[in-house]
Amino acid sequence: MPTFCNTLAPAVSRRDMLKLSANSFGLLALADMLHARETKSASALAPRPTHFAPKAKRVIFLFMHGGPSQVDTFDPKPLLKKHNGKPYPGQKPRVQFAATGNLLQSPWEFRPGGDSGIQVSDLFPEVRKRADDLCVVRAIHADNSAHGGALLQLHTGSDTFVRPSVGSWVTYGLGSENQNLPGFITLCPTLGHGGLQNWSSAFLPAAYQGTPIGHSGIPAKQATVKDIVPAASPELQRMQLDLLKEINATHLTKSGPDAALEARIGSFELAFRMQAEAPTVTDLSKETVKTLESYGIGDGKPTDNFGRQCLTARRLAEAGVRFIQCTHSYKWDQHENLKKDHTKNALEVDKPIAALLADLKQRDLLKDTLVWWGGEFGRTPAAQGGDGRDHNPHAFSMWLAGGGINGGMVHGATDDFGYYAVDKKVHMHDLHATILHLLGLDHEKLTYRHAGRDFRLTDVKGTVVKELFE
Repeated sequence: MPTFCNTLAPAVSRRDMLKLSANSFGLLALADMLHARETKSASALAPRPTHFAPKAKRVIFLFMHGGPSQVDTFDPKPLLKKHNGKPYPGQKPRVQFAATGNLLQSPWEFRPGGDSGIQVSDLFPEVRKRADDLCVVRAIHADNSAHGGALLQLHTGSDTFVRPSVGSWVTYGLGSENQNLPGFITLCPTLGHGGLQNWSSAFLPAAYQGTPIGHSGIPAKQATVKDIVPAASPELQRMQLDLLKEINATHLTKSGPDAALEARIGSFELAFRMQAEAPTVTDLSKETVKTLESYGIGDGKPTDNFGRQCLTARRLAEAGVRFIQCTHSYKWDQHENLKKDHTKNALEVDKPIAALLADLKQRDLLKDTLVWWGGEFGRTPAAQGGDGRDHNPHAFSMWLAGGGINGGMVHGATDDFGYYAVDKKVHMHDLHATILHLLGLDHEKLTYRHAGRDFRLTDVKGTVVKELFE
C-alpha cells in the first residue's frame, strides 16, 4: 500500500492518517453546525453590534455605470491641454482594452468649489457647490479593464468569482434598522455586466441579498415592488402564511435543516410586513413641490429618472434601510462622442446628486449616512475614436461624503496626464475596507465560513485609508 513519508518522520499509511485526523474532521463539522445554529438564533436582519464605534449607519451608493472620465470630472490635468494631440510620453499599459492614440484635452474647464476650493469640472456645477462636503479620492485603481469583471470587483471585491455584494456584507455584519423593509435595496439596477451577481448574497444567507426595485430597462417612475398592494385582506394573508409556515416546519422536522427553505419562509414573512410600510416609503407624492423641484423631478425633465432614485434613496435611508444603491445605467462608456454624451449624462445626475447631499444635510442625516459616488473604472487621457476615451482601471476618481468623512479635501494623485495612480494609491480592496470601517466593521473580522475556509469582502488584502476620516 502506498505510504506518506519523508526523511523527518516514519511512514504513515493513509488508513492510519485518517484515524489520526478523524477528530479534526468531527470538530470542523461541529463548528459548522454551531455556526449555523448561532445564525438562526435570531432574525437574520436583526441589528447587530459593531466591532467598534461606527461613524456611519448606512450607505447610499450612486453608481455611474460605464466609467466616467476622471480627467473630465474631478481630476484636472492642465498638461493635457498643453500637449493636446501629442503622443503620451510615458509607457501605456501592457494590456489595453483597445488601442488608443494621442493625448486628448478635456473639453471642460475646471473651477474651484466651496471654501475648500476643490477643482470640479463644468460638467458638475451643482455638485461643485457641495464641494465642502466631498472627499475626492483621485488615486483609485483596480484590476480589470472589462465592464463585467470591473463591475463584479466594484460590487463584490472579486472580478473572477461569484462573491457576496458589498451591500450583502454590510447587512450581514450589521443587520437592518427596520425589520419591515429589506436591509439592502438596489434601485433600477443594471441587468448587464454581471447582472444580479452585482447585488447577490452568493454563499451568504439569502436574507442578505439585495432587493431590486425596477431595473435599468424601465423608467424609475415605473419601478415598483411587484404585488406590494395585497389582493387579499391582511387577516386572510396571515392565515395563509401561518398554514404555509406550519407545513414547511413539518417538512423541516423530517428533512433536517434546509437553508434555502428557511430563507424562503423568511422572505414570505418580510414580504407580508413590507406591504404595510413599503408603499408609503416609496410614495414620492408625499414630498413637497419644492423638494420634487430640487431633485429635478417632473415629466419631460432630463433629471426626472435619477432624481426619483435619489429622493427614494433618501426616504429609504430615513426608514432605516442599511444599504441603498442608485444606478445611472449604462451611459458613461464614451469610446467616442465624449463631449456630447458626457454632457448629457452629467446633466441627468448633477442636480439630483447635489439635492440629495443638501437634503440629507438639512435633515441631519448626512453625518451618519455615507454617500459614495463612482463608476467601475475611469478613462484614458489618450484619445480613441476621435472624440472618445478607452477604459482605464489604473487611475480614476471617486468621492465620499458624510458618514464621518473629512469633507472639502482631495486624497491622492495621478500622474501629470491622469493615466496612472501614483500618490496615496487606493485599491478597490482598500476602499471596501474603509467603507466597512466607517460602519464600525473590521474587514478582517467580518468573515463567513464557506467551502472550508473563511471568506471576506476584501479577500486577503485591503488597508483602511484613515486619512479620509481622521
